[in-house]
Amino acid sequence: MTTTDIRDVTAPDWWRHAVIYQVYLRSFADGNGDGVGDIAGLRSRLPYLAVLGVDAVWINPWYRSPMADAGYDVADPRDIDPVFGTLAEADAMIAEAHALGLRVLLDIVPNHSSDRRPWFQAALAAGPGSPERERYWFRPGRGANGELPPNNWRSEFGGPAWTRVTDPDGTPGEWYLHLFAPQQPDLNWNHPEVRADFEATLRFWFDRGVDGFRIDVAPGMIKHDNLPDVLAAGHGPGEHPHWDRDAVHQIYRGWRKIADSYFTPRVFVAEAWVDTPDRLALYLRPDELHTAFNFHYLVTPWRAEELRATITETVDAHASVGAPPSWVLSNHDVARHVSRYARHQSGKPLRLLDDVVELPADLATGTRRARAAVLLMLALPGCAYVYLGEELGLPEVEDLPDDAFQDPTWERSGRTSRGRDGCRVPIPWAGAEPPYGFNKIGNGRTWLPQPGNWAPYTAEAQKGDPTSTLELYRNALRVRRATAALGDGDMRWEDAPDGVLSFSREPGFQCLVNISDGPIAIPAGTETLLASDGITGGALPVDTAVWLRTTR
Repeated sequence: MTTTDIRDVTAPDWWRHAVIYQVYLRSFADGNGDGVGDIAGLRSRLPYLAVLGVDAVWINPWYRSPMADAGYDVADPRDIDPVFGTLAEADAMIAEAHALGLRVLLDIVPNHSSDRRPWFQAALAAGPGSPERERYWFRPGRGANGELPPNNWRSEFGGPAWTRVTDPDGTPGEWYLHLFAPQQPDLNWNHPEVRADFEATLRFWFDRGVDGFRIDVAPGMIKHDNLPDVLAAGHGPGEHPHWDRDAVHQIYRGWRKIADSYFTPRVFVAEAWVDTPDRLALYLRPDELHTAFNFHYLVTPWRAEELRATITETVDAHASVGAPPSWVLSNHDVARHVSRYARHQSGKPLRLLDDVVELPADLATGTRRARAAVLLMLALPGCAYVYLGEELGLPEVEDLPDDAFQDPTWERSGRTSRGRDGCRVPIPWAGAEPPYGFNKIGNGRTWLPQPGNWAPYTAEAQKGDPTSTLELYRNALRVRRATAALGDGDMRWEDAPDGVLSFSREPGFQCLVNISDGPIAIPAGTETLLASDGITGGALPVDTAVWLRTTR
């Protein structure tokens, strides 16, 4: 923390203006040398995050799991998987983060469990019609002998969303629902035991000092009772049979009461891919969740008109429910934005590696745009998220060998989708070759292979270099924290040439982003606080952003 810190990190409304760092735990830092990031590695790097200037960390699932989907198949949500450490280490990490002024958010996975969870194993053993199966979605199949899935729902990882089980007597039995991998059976949120169990999980971690949760698949828990087919023509708002149904909000009202019952209220952020900003705002009403990831912004092309429209829609929708917007450029489920921005911005949203891998790339342009994009993001009203390694300017790893893939999407798609592993490669800390300081003991292996050309991206190589992306992030977070106009609040668009974004925030701040075809003049009577790249002669180059102090 710096002497310019003007915010109280213990304030109950910290989440309205926070910058939160996403720790994809298995790829952050490895403390025991087995090639997988862990709690010991995270603890050793907490000072780095404090110096970076973020307000909190969000940790992807660290619970007991068979790891069929990198921990999102949870077998025990109230214990730590041995690959990551122990519950005692988790407690120590939370305390150490708090001592550094960092809040801690965890992931919670309410849509599904692991098929190894005792509940599901009991359901398989009990057979059709049993109380044990009511916690999940078991149904007889269609067709003369039940050989067809109960409906046409598709898994997010490819293939049908149903798997048929074998009954205890060895005969083909019912089917169970899994909107993701077969190892991730969907829970039935109509069942009171399911609701009570997750409330117990919330309290378990809140009582240990955790400051909040990111909610995985937040719109997915409620299904239509009759499980009808998904219509090819689509569905109206709230009418999809298994996505963004209005009844899900009752769950979150109950969770909010639990969060608010603590002396320092705990917070929630929703992973909610929904159709419109207005639908997203429903999750953020005063008695529901605090914030939600802004995926509409994440997939908006690097084009001024589209960016301005998305920002305006987001700000207006959030203002209608009194919630702060959140802004995010990358995460563990999408291609890194350096590589997305390295492609021609046609107006078609680019999200996954599959969307970009066949398109010509210019990483120098992608990096320049990414540097401008972070200044734009951090100048907008509300809170923001930084994905691990983003502050190092890492591109997507697009050439992982086929035998390295671990994302279930690869196999479920018949090895046609390259999945999400390219954004999950362990990040580089120091040195000239892999593992780049990711682990300091062991044989140097990493759970996904690192590229051989990442030496310039290491934190060690970039530290102290005023032109580096790491120092840009550190400076941006320092200036943001010290500037009263930034964080939560209002914004006003200013007149600007075509291809240029210009907005002001009070008191005395202006952000200018040049996405046009040529340099533009920086307004007279302003002082430059920070620029994403070099400025000469009072002109802002293409694909560059600048923060200005104004005298108005």
